[in-house]
Amino acid sequence: MNFVSIRVITDDVARLVAFYEQVTGVTAAWSTPDFAELTTPACTLAIASTRTVALFGTDSARPAANHSVITEFRVADVDTEYDRLAALDCEFVQKPTTMPWGNRSLLFRDPDGNLINFFTPVTPEALRRQER
Repeated sequence: MNFVSIRVITDDVARLVAFYEQVTGVTAAWSTPDFAELTTPACTLAIASTRTVALFGTDSARPAANHSVITEFRVADVDTEYDRLAALDCEFVQKPTTMPWGNRSLLFRDPDGNLINFFTPVTPEALRRQER
């Protein structure tokens, strides 16, 4: 098994795609006006309209209702990213902080309120975990 993608459901695909393109520097590939993907070397972030939910079953997903998932991106330098994102007026939840497990972490929200973590491994143990 190989984890390859996560999908975010939204009422405003264009707005959310534009936000993720801006914060990640990755250009989205649009399949339809209701579905786009931002592909990184490790994983794909798919963004889909609430209109696509009917394909899976009514009320199987609700936009802007996430309270348990954090989408994470490993970045070269969290502090540099914080400075860049501050200029974009992002809603920060936690400024760069070194976590007990050895990652320097920056937590902020996308326009739908979903949590995003930019992190950089900074301790030897955390760096070793990333080599796997």
